Amino acid sequence: MKAMKIFLLSVLFLTTCASILNAQNQKVSKEHKTAEATFNVSMHCKGCQEKIERNIPFEKGVKDLKVDLEHKTATVVYDPRKTNEEKLKKAFENLDFVCEKVSSKED
Repeated sequence: MKAMKIFLLSVLFLTTCASILNAQNQKVSKEHKTAEATFNVSMHCKGCQEKIERNIPFEKGVKDLKVDLEHKTATVVYDPRKTNEEKLKKAFENLDFVCEKVSSKED
């Protein structure tokens, strides 16, 4: 009888731990939801690329930035709860670039 109680308590303990860990994992995945937008940007030289790389990452909600000078594109990964494509476009325009959205994707 004593062994049965220990076994049942162990099973209960392990089930509780598994439930807690699962809940934490779900919370983390919801917190890290991101969106991605690619823009055509009127950059002409390495200096333009560096100007974008120095400024756009500091915009609110920006998580990652990839600038491709050859294709004249900038891909921004951002938190949609903190910013949106219009605000990002405005940030490029504030740096004196002409900017047009190419595509977007949400995770």
